[in-house]
Amino acid sequence: MAIESDRVTADVIEANEFPELSAAYAVSGVPKIVVNDRVELLGSQPESRFLAAILQAVKPKDESPGDEESR
Repeated sequence: MAIESDRVTADVIEANEFPELSAAYAVSGVPKIVVNDRVELLGSQPESRFLAAILQAVKPKDESPGDEESR
């Protein structure tokens, strides 16, 4: 996604080389994906789950999960 859009950035962190950062994000396995500090995924995920997590992370915080059905 980061390759396709200037609005998306991605960082890869080696958990063993940055123990403080690993502790801050409670890394207990890899890969650990954190999107906008709002949604976290642990382990390999299917593309559909990854996309759902991204969409959830970019929703306004006051929008509840069922709000999109009423639009």
